[in-house]
Formats: sequence, structure tokens, C-alpha cells
Amino acid sequence: MTEESNKTNVTIFVISDSAGETASKLAQATMAQYPAVEFVLIRRTFITTDKSLLKALNDAKNYNAIILHTLINKHLVEITHQFCQEHQLYQFDILTPPVEEVTNRTGVEPSNEPGAMHHLDENYFRRIKAMEFTVKYDDGKDPRGFLEADIVLLGVSRTSKTPLSLFLANKNLKVANLPIVPQAHIPKQLWEINPNKIVGLTNDPEVLNTIRKERMIAYGLSPDSAYSDIDKIKEELAFAKDLYDQLGCIIINVASLSIEETASMIMNELGLEDHGYYGSEGEINDI
Repeated sequence: MTEESNKTNVTIFVISDSAGETASKLAQATMAQYPAVEFVLIRRTFITTDKSLLKALNDAKNYNAIILHTLINKHLVEITHQFCQEHQLYQFDILTPPVEEVTNRTGVEPSNEPGAMHHLDENYFRRIKAMEFTVKYDDGKDPRGFLEADIVLLGVSRTSKTPLSLFLANKNLKVANLPIVPQAHIPKQLWEINPNKIVGLTNDPEVLNTIRKERMIAYGLSPDSAYSDIDKIKEELAFAKDLYDQLGCIIINVASLSIEETASMIMNELGLEDHGYYGSEGEINDI
């Protein structure tokens, strides 16, 4: 029997009174564990009425779906629980248990406001500023940005500097990055900043060779060029490694890492993970 014929179809329904991002991430994390299973992910978002909720639940029943929901309204939560119990559907209430536990510990009642985490508050505008900063100082456009950045990423071409910079910016971090090219001028600002906020990205030569060849093909060009030449790539990586050693910065090999994993490693290495908290007045330090 082939691997294809072993595949089973599973439907996951995300139901939320807001954008459904939390439940969707949980669904995606679950699906990633089963590469041999074919999944269908269906989202029903901004559910705020009995009618819209029952429509979503009946749709889920027709698929015999796994239901993941983030509903803050107690009435809607109760409807969901009763419906799923009556129709023997699996449901996972992501939000209610931790919210109730906070109330038990503090005696403070929740606001019960849908989408409360998406307020256009000070944190939101701080994030926008971080993203604007990161776009402005992408790809070494202006080395002066290194002096103001929270993180400076260095790396040869195709080591995910830009997508990684934007991912970190979405966590309120101002990021500047610089492509490393052998014999190219290294901005003096790089030597003026704390090496503890510099991250040198590297990759395996063979992986980089494949990525660059695919890049050339995507541009309609020959995959065999100086850009994708394995010996040239090794020279670039050696030059970058020598620079990183001179700077005394952190070095991360991204060959087998996703953007999320690399970002998590960077925040851990730079001691940024411990700084994330919700202040007593609602201020979020989302790093």
C-alpha cells in the first residue's frame, strides 16, 4: 500500500469571535505533526451571534470536524459546549480555562471583550514603528541604523535576513540587516555597536547552492552562475565567519531552521525572551 493511499482526511474548524489567529496557530501546529494526513482547515471568524455560531457549528458537524474555538462570551461558549456534547463532536475551548484561572487567582473579572488583544494601543503603534524602522534599514540601506537597532543581522545572500528582520519587527524589535560580500566595505558603524546585539547568519554550502540555483531559475536565468557556484559560496561563508569572529557576535546556522525557530533562538541568545510581560495597566512588552 502506498503512502498516498494511507492518507486520512481530517477537518479542523476554527471558530472565533475575532480574527481566529490563536486557534489557527494551534491547528497548524497540530497539523504539522502529521505529514501523512490530509487536513482541511476551515475558519469561521468574527462570530458574535447565536445564529452565526449555530451556522458554523452545523457546518462543522457536517464534516465531523475537530473544533478549536476562542470565544470569550460565556453564552456562546455554553452553546458550543452543549452542541458538541449533543452531536458527539470534539471541541477544544482554548480561552475559557486560562481566563477562569486568572479570575480564580485574582478575583478580577475579565472584560469579556472579543478581540481585546488587537487594540490599537501604544503597543500596536510601537510595533508599527519597529516595522517601519526595519524596512528603512533593510539590506544595509543606511548603516546609521545599526546604532539605533535592537538587533543587527548579518549574512551572505539568501540567509533569510529580510523575512527574519520583519518577523522580529512584528515583536516590537527594531532590526537592521547587512548583506555580507567578500572584499566589500564593512561600515564603520558595525564596529561601534555592542556585539551582543549582532547576529551572524550562516548556512551550509550545499543548502545555499540549492537555494541560489532555484532563485536563478525563478528569474528565468541559468542555475549555473558565479552566484550559485559552490566554491564561491564557500568563500563567502568563510569571509562571513571570519568577520563574525572578529566582531565576537552570535552565529546561527539557518540551514535547517524555520524563520520562527531562528527568531526564537535569537531572542533567547540575546536575553530578550524574559522581557515579555503584560503590565498592570495593559502595556505589552511583546518581545
